[in-house]
Amino acid sequence: MSGKPKLHYFNGRGRMEPIRWLLAAAGVEFEECFMEAKDDLIKLQKDGSLLFQQVPMVEIDGMKMVQTRAILNYIAGKYNLYGKDLKERALIDMYVEAMMDLNELLLSYPFQPADKKEQHFANTVDKATNRYFPVFEKVLKDHGQDFLVGNQFSRADVQLLEILLMAEECKPDILARFPVLQRFKAKISNVPTIKKFLQPGSQRKPPQEEKDVPKVLKIFY
Repeated sequence: MSGKPKLHYFNGRGRMEPIRWLLAAAGVEFEECFMEAKDDLIKLQKDGSLLFQQVPMVEIDGMKMVQTRAILNYIAGKYNLYGKDLKERALIDMYVEAMMDLNELLLSYPFQPADKKEQHFANTVDKATNRYFPVFEKVLKDHGQDFLVGNQFSRADVQLLEILLMAEECKPDILARFPVLQRFKAKISNVPTIKKFLQPGSQRKPPQEEKDVPKVLKIFY
């Protein structure tokens, strides 16, 4: 296991998408091995590739890594996207954990039963605009720098941009009350490696469509 990292997951966003974003932001080329059916997952489980019998799984530096946060932490540390000291790392971890909470709400929307979708959407928008985005708006404003932590590009910036763009896909005017976040979005979108990842034809995945949900569920259930 050498060369480019290899990502094992279904052909969609899910919990692998933040990993794709972080590798792309670091300028790291990666390969993807898509699971198309439940048999593909079972094969990985049976050959011992999945420590806890679940994906995402990333082959990198001779390891078969599982658990999304562990993978993200490793990539961030390896490519100098994890702050300059323990305090900065703690701040990055704090911010990223909040982003992951919001990310779960955004990702799970297509999988909600029809009678729950409206409530789920309203709850997601409420938490984004009243719990999470005000915090990041204030952090950036009080900090007075271009980046969330220190004055250095980090995984927190990458993952916040990912969340902002996902939120706008759900509700295009969701950042209307957050001018600092709007400026942040514009600036980080122009970081060369991220700008490349945002172009058509990159390995960034499109929003999950409801028509794809049954295919995804058949892999895991």
